[in-house]
Amino acid sequence: MKHFLAILIFFFFVAPGTAASNDQQTTTIMVFGDSLSANYGIPTEAGWVHLLEQRLQTLSPVFQVVNASISGETTLGGRNRIQQAIEQHHPDIVILGLGANDGLRGTAIKTIYENLETIINICQQNNISVLLAGMQLPPNYGMTYTQKFQSIYSQLAQRYQTALVPFLLAGFGEKQEFFQTDGIHPTVLAQEKIAENVWVVLHTMIRNNIATIRSES
Repeated sequence: MKHFLAILIFFFFVAPGTAASNDQQTTTIMVFGDSLSANYGIPTEAGWVHLLEQRLQTLSPVFQVVNASISGETTLGGRNRIQQAIEQHHPDIVILGLGANDGLRGTAIKTIYENLETIINICQQNNISVLLAGMQLPPNYGMTYTQKFQSIYSQLAQRYQTALVPFLLAGFGEKQEFFQTDGIHPTVLAQEKIAENVWVVLHTMIRNNIATIRSES
């Protein structure tokens, strides 16, 4: 993470708007999610991941966003492939957006928690910062299950001191006009809203990392 923080300090406080040199190391942010992040039913360039990368590029060209999301992915699937994804992409930050498919299938809360916990642990053992993207379920899944499901994300974020987007679809999750005909996957119109939800937390996370390293130096 040292090169990541050094790059951020340089571009935020020394040379905003300065182009990166050819030998400048990149800062890689890997989005590790399901169909909500994998551009299901929409063009890749319209998806929130691409929109987020565009915003990061306005800060500095050193930022690189890798979308390692897979439609239909579960927390177990993510748990099984996170190490390979890390070895392939070498991210500095992982945006972890899994759990929705587990919840829709009624997977045991303990199982979802433990799978996400393992993914977070693997990331942190590899010196990778985690931004956890929370999800919620529709009320027809029952109050007890939906509340326990929602609390998974805040509990993990608190325990492992990760950044947290409380609800990835905040601001439109209850509005059908922002969803495709299946009623599950957001439309192109919703992508900017998702990108904004992530951006608010990610931007703060980056600045906090910079403040921490400056205070320790």
